[in-house]
Amino acid sequence: MTSTVSTSFTLIPNQKYRRSSRRSKPFCNTVDTDSESLSTLGNFKALPLELFQMVLKYLSVKDISMLSMVSKAISNCLINYISTSSGNRRLLLQDFHNLEISGKREGSCVLEHYRSLGLLLKRCTLLLPTKDRLKYIHKILSETLTAGWDELECHRVFNFLCELSNLPRKVQTVVSSKPGSARKLELRIRLFCRSVLLNHWIHRSDSAFWLTRILKPWPMVNQARLLYIIFGPVSSLNGHVVWQKMIEGPTDETSLKGLADAIKLLYDTEAKEWTADDVISLVDELSVVPREWLMENNARLLILSGNNICFTFMASKAVNGRVVELARLVVFLALVCEKDLYCMDWAVKMMQKVCKVFSTPGERNNFLQSVENAFAHMIMDMLQSVMSGDRDEEDSSFLNLFHLVNAQANFHKEILYLTMRSTST
Repeated sequence: MTSTVSTSFTLIPNQKYRRSSRRSKPFCNTVDTDSESLSTLGNFKALPLELFQMVLKYLSVKDISMLSMVSKAISNCLINYISTSSGNRRLLLQDFHNLEISGKREGSCVLEHYRSLGLLLKRCTLLLPTKDRLKYIHKILSETLTAGWDELECHRVFNFLCELSNLPRKVQTVVSSKPGSARKLELRIRLFCRSVLLNHWIHRSDSAFWLTRILKPWPMVNQARLLYIIFGPVSSLNGHVVWQKMIEGPTDETSLKGLADAIKLLYDTEAKEWTADDVISLVDELSVVPREWLMENNARLLILSGNNICFTFMASKAVNGRVVELARLVVFLALVCEKDLYCMDWAVKMMQKVCKVFSTPGERNNFLQSVENAFAHMIMDMLQSVMSGDRDEEDSSFLNLFHLVNAQANFHKEILYLTMRSTST
């Protein structure tokens, strides 16, 4: 019995000596080469490192991911492979953040590759605590891939990234400073949030999760400010956030699309931590960042945000007795429909739907009267501006009056159509 044990121990140094005498590198430099580790390598223990890596070239990332679960020894060898220059070239595609990928097919292939790679990294580090796994992945990739990780782990990922990048401190600086006073820092926050955390998800639920992580730690007023920094309009010259865009004059759809898409994302049922009231309050706060927007820009944002958000926003004003403000919003919705060539019957049907929110006929009649008054007051104000002769190079005051008169005519035409159809039936 004793001699058997002694013999078995004397075999181990001989095996190590014979393996290290090969010209090729040992199969795995950092694996503990005791008898148990060697046995878990199976047939691979006979291969030198170069041949093992050649075999890996013929396996997909998903296959390598499955292989990593065979044993701890194999998993360690794969970790070493990922760290090598050849492993980096094979696994870490260089165009992950290339925003000019030509087609959807190529882009989806890149994303699928990184989803598989995220799962591979998770399986390779399965026995480590989450914090240590994150440190390893950051060392390899300089940013973390989390496809296949559960929500609790993703919370830890976000906390880790915040600690690593000092994101909360940077956000605190910009939200407590005068807008535009830290332009470079605003741009860095925008690029980090979009390029690292938000832009590359396939599923809306993933995008909603990460946007929620970014916004929720802050009070509502800061959430609105931060949302504008991340998704608001930027200068075509230097990429800096343009804070006066919504205040100085009517803007275009392009400047508002990012904000509208973000609002729709938070309003979706996928965004579990947001109620409808939360999103409407956020839209309300956004409309005064950095100061009160032109009502036309506010109306354009609501149209781009979709029917549900637009109606909920208007219904909230109706319920809270803000009838005059609601009436002006209806007029500007009609004006945007006229300018941007939307169907005017949409604005009429939205007003009709809002009318049902009022509980009594008297309240509804008061609202309709307020809409007509709003049309009249705005036309008179614009007419006065035209007659005063204060015209700019584009003669925008006359053009605005032209659009508003046409908007009123088309708005009432749709109301007449609606009325005549209902009476004929």
